[in-house]
Amino acid sequence: MIKKLVQHGNSAALILDKPILELLNVTMDTPLEITTDGRSIVISPARSNSESEFSASLDKINRRFSRTLQRLGE
Repeated sequence: MIKKLVQHGNSAALILDKPILELLNVTMDTPLEITTDGRSIVISPARSNSESEFSASLDKINRRFSRTLQRLGE
């Protein structure tokens, strides 16, 4: 799908079609995270603080107990 930016005041806007929003379960109230690699733009629903905290805790546990967890998995 090819889209064009539209003028919105002094800014440019990208209009997302309803089927795309429904597919991603995004509403007008959903915070979006915008990232780029310098060539592409990635727009995704922002992770909540609880998800970020969970990921940080999981990383900490994996660093601390990786050997034990590997042995338990054998």
